[in-house]
Amino acid sequence: MREILKALVLEAYNRLVYTDIPAPVIAPDEVLIRVAAVGICGSDVHGLDGSTGRRIPPLVMGHEAAGVIEKTGEAVEGIAPGTRVTFDSTIYCGRCEFCRQGKVNLCENRRVFGVSCDEYRQDGAYAELVAVPARGVYPLADPVSFESAACVEPLSVAVHAANRAAGISQVNLAVVFGAGMIGQLILQVLVSRGCRRVVVSDPDHHRRELALALGAETALDPEKVDVAAKILELTAGAGAGLAFDAVGIDQTVTAGIGCLAKGGKLVLVGNFRPTVNLMLQRTVVREIEVYGSCASAGEYPECLDLLARGAVRVEPLISAVAPLAEGPAWFDRLYRGEPGLLKVILKP
Repeated sequence: MREILKALVLEAYNRLVYTDIPAPVIAPDEVLIRVAAVGICGSDVHGLDGSTGRRIPPLVMGHEAAGVIEKTGEAVEGIAPGTRVTFDSTIYCGRCEFCRQGKVNLCENRRVFGVSCDEYRQDGAYAELVAVPARGVYPLADPVSFESAACVEPLSVAVHAANRAAGISQVNLAVVFGAGMIGQLILQVLVSRGCRRVVVSDPDHHRRELALALGAETALDPEKVDVAAKILELTAGAGAGLAFDAVGIDQTVTAGIGCLAKGGKLVLVGNFRPTVNLMLQRTVVREIEVYGSCASAGEYPECLDLLARGAVRVEPLISAVAPLAEGPAWFDRLYRGEPGLLKVILKP
């Protein structure tokens, strides 16, 4: 008889319940992880109402997690029960052309924990136990707490975005649009790589203040300042060498293109839904390079090193740590956009 465990289940859109589910059964190449901490991602919050189309109920959401290996499959070697770990949110096949190139984020058979769509359903980590392919598991160094390790997945998105733009230390100035969780992490990764001047744009006062505390030179309110014009002023008319859009709306894409120098680079991070706009012509006449950045592609070891060395701090970004059973209330507060909430960590 299968073990019964507690989980936070999306039973229907806008209906989260803390209930019993059967424990997962691991395959020979998988490990069973007892979850110690799991983060609430913005994609989960928006999945709550069905707007993403990628959280079709019933589903156990959650893809940002850490815990302890409880059991290993018979084909697993090199990692033992009792090991503290985090894991890649992406399940990749390892066989397709993209996987062979190391671009596992573009895997032809890619699945993501806590996602249910037309193509597949993959329960996630809002539960006491989760089954994970062993090849996607990463041990934690002693200095890294479970709460911090639950932030490795968003950190890997930030690191991957930075990896899309080479020569960061030589950039005159970088601009980050959006000071949410991903934007704050991109900021810190830029600073850790020697970018001496980083400007952050966000309408929220608390997020701007946090960005300044984490290393931003300037934090601008786009509702009060023409960000592109201000960047040109700060660079004596030259423009920034690099910009990251961690918002994904037409206004930030336009400002991102508008603030860049000739030959500058714009990295579009995550969901991107702009309308077609005339600023795209500027990418042609100024030879601006635009890069898409999707999830992460094997950056977990680098992320864990950044955390262990203290080069990136995630503790200031964690707004609250709460029991998994209180998940519905925290989802509601995040859904309503309560000010100051960046990352909530749930603990089974």
